Amino acid sequence: MSLVLDPAAQDLLFREARTANTFTDEPVTEEQVQAIYDLVKYGPTAFNQSPLRITLVRSPEARERLVALMAEGNQPKTAAAPLVAILSADNEFHEELPALFPHFPQAKDAFFSERAVRESAAAMNATLQAAYFIIGVRAAGLAAGPMTGLDFEGVRKEFLDDDHTPLMVVNIGKPGPDAWFPRSPRLSYEDVVTTV
Repeated sequence: MSLVLDPAAQDLLFREARTANTFTDEPVTEEQVQAIYDLVKYGPTAFNQSPLRITLVRSPEARERLVALMAEGNQPKTAAAPLVAILSADNEFHEELPALFPHFPQAKDAFFSERAVRESAAAMNATLQAAYFIIGVRAAGLAAGPMTGLDFEGVRKEFLDDDHTPLMVVNIGKPGPDAWFPRSPRLSYEDVVTTV
């Protein structure tokens, strides 16, 4: 059985898509980011909790502060990318549940009254949304460079608050010269899928 999605779109989103390590200086506009979010917000999360929060690092001062918190090998990429996004999980996402899950507004208190439960749910579902975000960046014809080599606590203190947990930093833009490392191997279907 073939996929319904056009092969060119399959390539754009998956087969040819790569983590970019260099970028051109072409800016990433607010309109592009809005279009990305307006697409990926439809990806499913448990209870429609939608805990992902996106902090766009646009000012030179903020960029300098963020670069200092990145692992050494990630600093040049983060310094040069046209746009950098900090993706985090909102641990107080439950406050939005009456609006986001209107057919069961009691979910806020019935399931998420305890902070530890919210943190676990937020981390899992915001990470899922981060994957949607990366696909959305690709759908916009841009390259994403997601990274977890960073000082997480430093990023939280510098850019977020105690109610937000940083997940990753994503460099965004048009790929530059020598943007790609050689593609690493992938596991086969047989290595991954088990039928019971």
